Amino acid sequence: MHTPLRTFTLATALLLGAGSAFAAGKTLIYCSEGSPAGFDPARYTAGTDMDASAETVFNRLVEFERGSTQIRPGLAEKWDISSDGLTYTFTLRRGVKFHTTPNFKPTRDFNADDVVFSFQRLIDKNHPFNKAAPAEYPYVTDMGMDSNIVAVEKVDANTVRFKLKAVDAAFLQNLAMSFASIQSSEYADSLLKSGKAAQINAQPVGTGPFVFKSYQKDSNIRFDGNKDYWRKGEVQLDKLIFAITPDASVRYQKLQKGECHIMSFPKPADLKAMQGNAALTVPNQAGFNVGFLAYNVKHKPLDQLAVRQALDMAINKKAIIDAVYQGAGQPATNPMPPTQWSYNKKLKDPAFDVAKAKSLLAKAGVKEGTEITLWAMPVQRPYNPNAKLMAEMIQADWAKIGIKAKIVTYEWGEYLKRGKGGEHDSMLVGWNGDNGDPDNWLGVNLGCSAVGGNNYAQWCQKEFNDLIVKARTINNQAERSKMYEKAQEIFKQEVPWTTIAHSTVYQPMRKEVQGFKISPFNLMSFYGVSLK
Repeated sequence: MHTPLRTFTLATALLLGAGSAFAAGKTLIYCSEGSPAGFDPARYTAGTDMDASAETVFNRLVEFERGSTQIRPGLAEKWDISSDGLTYTFTLRRGVKFHTTPNFKPTRDFNADDVVFSFQRLIDKNHPFNKAAPAEYPYVTDMGMDSNIVAVEKVDANTVRFKLKAVDAAFLQNLAMSFASIQSSEYADSLLKSGKAAQINAQPVGTGPFVFKSYQKDSNIRFDGNKDYWRKGEVQLDKLIFAITPDASVRYQKLQKGECHIMSFPKPADLKAMQGNAALTVPNQAGFNVGFLAYNVKHKPLDQLAVRQALDMAINKKAIIDAVYQGAGQPATNPMPPTQWSYNKKLKDPAFDVAKAKSLLAKAGVKEGTEITLWAMPVQRPYNPNAKLMAEMIQADWAKIGIKAKIVTYEWGEYLKRGKGGEHDSMLVGWNGDNGDPDNWLGVNLGCSAVGGNNYAQWCQKEFNDLIVKARTINNQAERSKMYEKAQEIFKQEVPWTTIAHSTVYQPMRKEVQGFKISPFNLMSFYGVSLK
């Protein structure tokens, strides 16, 4: 259900001041596509959650340059890596302040205690905070970080040491990801003492560019610009508002009327009109993403390779790309995009072949009229701008080989949660790269440790898994590439997914918005952004 337009017409008028249009100037309104599941970045994997927490309220030890996959110092000014690659020592930035909110007033600056708390909570299931506010930390488990980080030690107030069991070639990149946001241990202690530990997910306190003010589910999130932000000059907005607007057509109407300055996920069908609108600008770049259909290999008859092969070759991918992506998608062969180093260029899709698919099903003993569920995402993403249409097209394709697909959907948070629990037979979903490393595609989505997490295929194949686990422990990129290329071959032979498309990312905004950069990780960052 979307918020009625008039609500935000009024809200915008009140915010901007009568008759001053955008001149009141320092309030940016972002038309976002959905409500976050919460504000503790470590608990989630969806961009909707990260935009509303990690990108606004928090910082990390190291961070990605805006609009880039390059790392820059964050709350750590510098770091040192031991010669064996197992010890990382971070020198922390001094004078960084945590936010003051109605619920919390910090008595000290950011220090090593905050880093130790933030990571101990993620790797120790028996941590007192986890006992008080039980939570899953999917990235940490999916990437095997909870078992690989042996210790997080405070050397002194401004130095922290991480010790690893095995070399992790992407360790720094992983620490720059949203889930590794640094929480205030002082705030956590105060919540623990008052019996309100769960509040960490509802009333976030960080060191980031924006201070959380309020949240109304399915309506809006409000932030204030952080006047004390430690990165001087990066906060140029007084206020930031997320106007939660699930319908892409309504987001576009609001953008045209000036009820928001920037919107998420345009409909491909609207792009031409947007590009012709003199009040708007629509920058774009090749997406670092993949849209796919995951087969639950633990469910019959999808546990049989021949059945997955049949379903895969019966899907008319070209027709889907033409209808769903409308010129903004390229066919996906691999579980990662061609711009990711280690992409295996030799792989090919099997030919679209209905007759062969029918024959494979017959040999596998699958009767005509067999029913399976086909889950369709309730939200738009660049990797899948219209999952409902895509599901209907796949349903029609499968009907031609005697498979009856029942289309199922849920609210987005519920959809992901149930998918991780393996309730589906087949499921439309996708991935946008998080850190520029191949492990972020193959490990997080297809590794054995990600079953029950982001591995929606519930697929655990020993040879594939041994390759990706070993590749993490090698620092030589050429050697790692060979392993990842071999792993992609196994993926293609075993068909845990039908890979559908990589898409182009378009970012519509009003011309008043200055300094916005498209994130390769599909995140929305408003630090460094101003209004003309």
